[in-house]
Amino acid sequence: MTTQTDTSGSVTTVYKVSGMTCGHCEGAVTQEITQLAGVSSVRAVASSGEVTVVSAAPLDEEAVRAAVDEAGYELVGRA
Repeated sequence: MTTQTDTSGSVTTVYKVSGMTCGHCEGAVTQEITQLAGVSSVRAVASSGEVTVVSAAPLDEEAVRAAVDEAGYELVGRA
């Protein structure tokens, strides 16, 4: 599990997402996760299947799972 809290109080979590194959996929996942409360940045990388999320507090994994599902992909878990 990769979750880090930096000195500014934000939390960075890396998730594994299956099914992303291109920039469009990255954009779809980023768009859905960005809508979650407290999220300040999202970086999705199709080649690795990793999605790095910076948020004000730890996110509910089921909320992240629902957002990824809405984008049409599957949250495997935390990297």
